[in-house]
Amino acid sequence: MLINQLSVFIENKKGRLCDITSSLKKASVDIRAISVFDSSEFGILRLVVDQPEVGAKVLREAGHVVKLAQVLALDPSDKIGSLNDLFCLLYEQNINVEYVYSFVMPNNTGSPLIILKTDDQEKAIKVLQTSDAILIPSKNVYQQK
Repeated sequence: MLINQLSVFIENKKGRLCDITSSLKKASVDIRAISVFDSSEFGILRLVVDQPEVGAKVLREAGHVVKLAQVLALDPSDKIGSLNDLFCLLYEQNINVEYVYSFVMPNNTGSPLIILKTDDQEKAIKVLQTSDAILIPSKNVYQQK
């Protein structure tokens, strides 16, 4: 259920995203989800790619600081309040959500899926399995088109 995510420390300068995505493109690594959390000088680029180990290696060889982290991918039910229900369920179980961002997978119904990082991923998996959300297995995220 856990998915490897690349976290890349980058300078907040023109062209940095182009450099990173160009390196991944040259290595035939497909980006599944992307998010940038920034400050005025630096940012953290978070990526879910189809080949996380290859992506990490390519970016390190290009001089980037890369960390692999494990995250959850899930499909919340498509109804009003579904995210609120998930976040409250995690809160009630004393699980902190560290960050969340959305993505769309190929051949999906078009509903946004979410990447979720908590302070206790294993406990979060057990709790989320009791909800309406569908946890997406890593093989579905990594599979080639």
